[in-house]
Amino acid sequence: MLITQVAAEAKEGHVKQITVSGDTLRIELNDREDSVISHKEHGVSVIETLRDLGVTEEQIAKIRIEVEPPSSWGNWLTLLGSILPAIFILVIFYLMMRQAQGANSQAFSFGKSRARIFTGDKPTVTFEDVAGVEEAKEELREVVEFLKEPEKFISLGARIPKGILLVGAPGTGKTLLAKAVSGEAGVPFFSISGSEFVEMFVGVGASRVRDLFDQAKRHSPCIVFIDEIDAVGRHRGAGLGGSHDEREQTLNQILVEMDGFDTDTNVIILAATNRPDILDPALLRPGRFDRRVVLDRPDVKGRKAILEVHVRGKPLADDVDLMVLARETPGFVGADIENLVNEAAILAARRNKKAIGMQEFEEAIERVIAGPERKSRLISDEEKRIIAYHEAGHALVMHELPHCDPVHKVSIVSRGLALGYTMPLPEEDRYLKHRAKFKDELAGLLGGRAAEELVFKDVTTGAANDLEQATKLARKMVCEYGMSEKLGPMTFGWKEELVFLGKEIGEQRDYSEAVAHEIDMEVRRLIEEAYSRAKEILISHRDKLEAIAQRLIEEETLEGDELKALLAG
Repeated sequence: MLITQVAAEAKEGHVKQITVSGDTLRIELNDREDSVISHKEHGVSVIETLRDLGVTEEQIAKIRIEVEPPSSWGNWLTLLGSILPAIFILVIFYLMMRQAQGANSQAFSFGKSRARIFTGDKPTVTFEDVAGVEEAKEELREVVEFLKEPEKFISLGARIPKGILLVGAPGTGKTLLAKAVSGEAGVPFFSISGSEFVEMFVGVGASRVRDLFDQAKRHSPCIVFIDEIDAVGRHRGAGLGGSHDEREQTLNQILVEMDGFDTDTNVIILAATNRPDILDPALLRPGRFDRRVVLDRPDVKGRKAILEVHVRGKPLADDVDLMVLARETPGFVGADIENLVNEAAILAARRNKKAIGMQEFEEAIERVIAGPERKSRLISDEEKRIIAYHEAGHALVMHELPHCDPVHKVSIVSRGLALGYTMPLPEEDRYLKHRAKFKDELAGLLGGRAAEELVFKDVTTGAANDLEQATKLARKMVCEYGMSEKLGPMTFGWKEELVFLGKEIGEQRDYSEAVAHEIDMEVRRLIEEAYSRAKEILISHRDKLEAIAQRLIEEETLEGDELKALLAG
């Protein structure tokens, strides 16, 4: 109902009651049971509105007017509207702080140590999980005894080494051995990488070192393990324009913390590296890293022990012989053997077998050494024939020479980048090699090319890698091992090592042009003599060469008794 109609009804005395709620009017009439709704002008009372529309005071007095109190929602909405922008800004700021603190509080804790701490309550790795490095384990058992029974050493006036440096090739188990020490001793274990100390901000590395050692003192007795310490512990004073002063400050702080350690804190520093030659001498001196524990590549017994560790809990077929596998994996480190067992398990699962058999292990060895089979590579019959004679030449020459390792397998199946391969298997681990063995190895390397030239009257690019290896070996015999009759027991050339790069970048010649010419002539003589020997063997055993090559063309792979019978003729 319009407000003018309400005024007209009021003049006639038909309006009984008006209820005001804000600008809304609820009108009750005498002749109607239901109420009607009307609206007034904002800011003007209903009485003034009726007066303006001609309703007299007496008429207004006859009408009952009630005013409802205004709702509190309006006040709250007004207040909320005023503070909402401030709340929005605070929420945005909080989210930014959360995001900045997410990645190890990088934005607000630059100087805090990023070391991960493992408590010794539930050790996951013990000495039983480490195999093939028995001497290193014995060295570190003393550390465990000191952490468990320090009184035994202190009573005799002994001082446990403050720092122990684990040195070994990649994959030999340095980090695993450090974890085993913590697990055996049952103490907290701080683990950090050398590269985690240094940041783009000056002074952060030294601050993190101080924080790490402060935490270690609070958790004493404990072990601090710095992996790849060569990232921060290289020789000081070498570089271009002071570009790594921050790393030197970090190293200086490590030196100060290690040297200033209280002997009663029972904190042991373990560090691992595969480049001990580039570490700063001040870091290696007694009082800091007192001991150097070398983790060498495992021998056949060590490889068997490592295999036993990694096959735990895996179903093995009855034909699996771990000692045979250990003999077939010379030069493998712990990480290689772990990968080998995993590859064998994957192959067995792919073939829907319930147990891992010897066949899977044998194939896994080839896969780790030479790469996966390239079954999709299409090779013509002519190239297949050339490859067969090439590999037969390698196998026959190696078999006939007394100082070459026995040939275990010959294949013309493409693997990785190789079109075929001949796999010799050493009967035992060797730590010394004599000149006669090197000369036989040179002839074995050149046997493939000699067979190509003998049979096809031409040579191919298949021997490129053989020639490269043979040339390197011959040059080492002359320049590094002093095995040249003409030049005598001397070494030639020294490698320049720049510390800030951490690797050898060049070789300086410390001999004359005349001597360089003699070196080249000696390398050439060794190669030519080896090639002539290989060719003579193949000519005198041409029937064996033909038999092995033909069988390779038919079966693609030869091994075991069949290969031995063909080589024996």
